[in-house]
Amino acid sequence: MFDYFEVKKFVFLVFRTICPVKDTLILKPPKKSPLLLRMAVLMFAMVCSVSICSICVKQLNTHTKARFLRVQIADYPERSISLTKVPREHYPRPKTFSRAECFNNPVRFFAIVSMQRSGSGWFESLLNSHVNVSSNGEVFSVLDRRKNITSIVQTLDRIYNLDWLSSASKNHCSAAVGFKWMLNQGLMQHHEEIADYFNQRGVSTIFIFRRNLLCRIVSVLANSYDRYAKMLNGTHKSHVHSLEEANALSKYKPVINSTSLISDLEGMEATISKALEYFGNTRHIIVYYEDLINNRTRLKDVQEFLNLPQMELRSRQVKIHTGQLSDYIKNWDDVKVTLNGTAYEHLLHADY
Repeated sequence: MFDYFEVKKFVFLVFRTICPVKDTLILKPPKKSPLLLRMAVLMFAMVCSVSICSICVKQLNTHTKARFLRVQIADYPERSISLTKVPREHYPRPKTFSRAECFNNPVRFFAIVSMQRSGSGWFESLLNSHVNVSSNGEVFSVLDRRKNITSIVQTLDRIYNLDWLSSASKNHCSAAVGFKWMLNQGLMQHHEEIADYFNQRGVSTIFIFRRNLLCRIVSVLANSYDRYAKMLNGTHKSHVHSLEEANALSKYKPVINSTSLISDLEGMEATISKALEYFGNTRHIIVYYEDLINNRTRLKDVQEFLNLPQMELRSRQVKIHTGQLSDYIKNWDDVKVTLNGTAYEHLLHADY
């Protein structure tokens, strides 16, 4: 008998002899190169990514420019008063004194939100000239009062309970009580909790900013210089009450860093935009320093916003810088070259 496996082996060897492998015709579909396929997929993904990113950037730039533009030129008293037309009325019961015959007089709560050297000190002095307003200054300039949200809330409670004593306090018969809060004094870091507090307690927000941020830079640098130079007989004053003092301080002409000027202006605009975004859901009004200078009826809008009886508001403070902006910048030519042809060119043509 023949062994099966031996026969199979013999047949296979005969087949290989008659039909070598190299001459065998094998029909197979052509293989696609995996490298080419991967390259094609990668190129397609890159094209899609670039297209999507370009669309997003355009939308972001449009949105950002619109927000900055709103900060620079907005003047909309109707839209600036949000949520409710009439401020909420309160009847505080202070622990430190008795309101006596004014016990039943309602009180409105407010906060002046601003940046240093934006006219907020002058604006607050105007408000405090009202017989029924108590605005207590920069309460949170003291670090311990803003070290955490707990200390901030405790301080706010004291203010709005009329237990905060200051030279501006008219506690017994105050119709409106508040203070001045700078954006760099814990306000932005705890904006969510503070906005909730304002809404829960019915605190009205008064934003005051400068339209011309270049003027603000001049004022910041001049004030910073005097903090150390003490040009008024060895005394530093952020605000003055006589023309003589104003003229003495205005003699200093700061040098503005023209290299970082554009980014500095953009940074200030971004900060203002964030503040308006963070506290846009509170009852608020937006006021610009330049508008108060050129149109004193804007003060009537503020009094109406706080539901106060109308009064002629006055301040003893005297402007330090007046006239041409170019007179107060030592390297004016550098600043002019930097801003010409940019979105900030209009700042060059504004006077104090």
